[in-house]
Amino acid sequence: MDKKTIKKALDHIGRYKLLLALTIVLSAVSVALSLYIPIVTGHAIDLITSQTDTQELLSLLLGIVVVAGIAALLQWATGLINNAITYRVLRDIRNEAFEKIQSLPLSYLDVHSTGDVMNRVIADAELFADGLLMGITQLFTGVATIVGSLIFMVRVNAGIALAVVVLTPISLFIARFIAKHTHEMFVKQAEVRGRQTGFVDEMLTNQKVVRAFTREKRQLEDFDRINNELEHCSLRAVFYSSLVNPTTRFVNNLVYAVVALCGALICIGSGVGGAFTVGSLISLLAYVNQYTKPFNEISGVVTELENAVAGAGRLFALLAEIGQIPDNDDAYLLDDAQGDISIDNVDFSYDPQRELIKKLNLDVKKGMKIAIVGPTGCGKTTLINLLMRFYDVDKGSISVDGHDIRDITRHSLRRSYGMVLQDTWLRSGTIKENIAIGKPDATDEEIIAAARSSHAHGFIKRLPDGYDT
Repeated sequence: MDKKTIKKALDHIGRYKLLLALTIVLSAVSVALSLYIPIVTGHAIDLITSQTDTQELLSLLLGIVVVAGIAALLQWATGLINNAITYRVLRDIRNEAFEKIQSLPLSYLDVHSTGDVMNRVIADAELFADGLLMGITQLFTGVATIVGSLIFMVRVNAGIALAVVVLTPISLFIARFIAKHTHEMFVKQAEVRGRQTGFVDEMLTNQKVVRAFTREKRQLEDFDRINNELEHCSLRAVFYSSLVNPTTRFVNNLVYAVVALCGALICIGSGVGGAFTVGSLISLLAYVNQYTKPFNEISGVVTELENAVAGAGRLFALLAEIGQIPDNDDAYLLDDAQGDISIDNVDFSYDPQRELIKKLNLDVKKGMKIAIVGPTGCGKTTLINLLMRFYDVDKGSISVDGHDIRDITRHSLRRSYGMVLQDTWLRSGTIKENIAIGKPDATDEEIIAAARSSHAHGFIKRLPDGYDT
């Protein structure tokens, strides 16, 4: 597994130390109560075989019921706490991811499909949460169960306990070997799933273009290709990881059989009334089962954990992206723009190997109307991107009212422009809400004035609910 990804996950979990401490304590107490039951059960069986003291037997049975009930209640409480930790961590990571997206330069969003970014924030985060929940749940109870059952086994019969300790780790070596070879497959699965989500998002968003150019058949073929690739890597990942559970169960069942045989021979050799009774054998077998159970569960969790780490790796890679260069501490606040723009010897290219804009000079004075025309790909949209400082120039400078835009706060610079895109769509809502999106506290009079200035007031009033449509 990727150690860096695991470390970052642990850093996020570490924010909830109090809840972690509580779940550890509750798990330990719950496991201790569960491990106490086989001792009482063995004693009860010895009472039955000796046919003595019915009253004591009833007391033991009642004690088993009470202890089991308390253990179950503690396990339920532990589950609630584990859920709280998991989904708080998930909330934190998604908030960080969304905040990161808001600060990323447009150059990142231009080269990563929307669907892939969405897949990281939604699907990969969900995979991480599933693996984290299972990991936390199994980790503390599993470790406590292994340690506790081993202590009780030593008390019953140290020789058999030693044999169990020597044989059981074989299942862990098998699980580790298989997990090591499946991680790459789960990483590939997450990457292909992201591409598939991106493809679906693009096709649905641009369905008109697909149909206008009769590309339906070609897009179906492309989707089938990606879907088949996802099927291939998913089947390989799941197949190899699914070998873990049956192989570890086989080893653990073999251990159980060896203990049962050795214990029965010791019990027969002790004779009636010996130190190692039938009740002792039953208790020992119960502890062996308790001891090997966490190994089975941990090996069964390997698939989920590998999948979770792969998804978390893509999510943390997004969080690790370098955000846009922050404004200078002494950046100028452009609060009353006059409209004088100077473009001085500007060079810019998206790809350093391909020139796009070279030595561009332009002076625009307040009140002038400038049309930027030219064939597709000549740099019209790029020039707007530079004016809005969505990208910074490679060489030269762009100034507004005598100030280099790199020395102006982005917020005040962009508020000074009026930018009307071909397709402007951000969210569902009323016309009034959409007009006021740049100024949420705008009055109705200001909203109507804005609509009048853009010649939209007339058709808005003809809509069924006017500005509330």
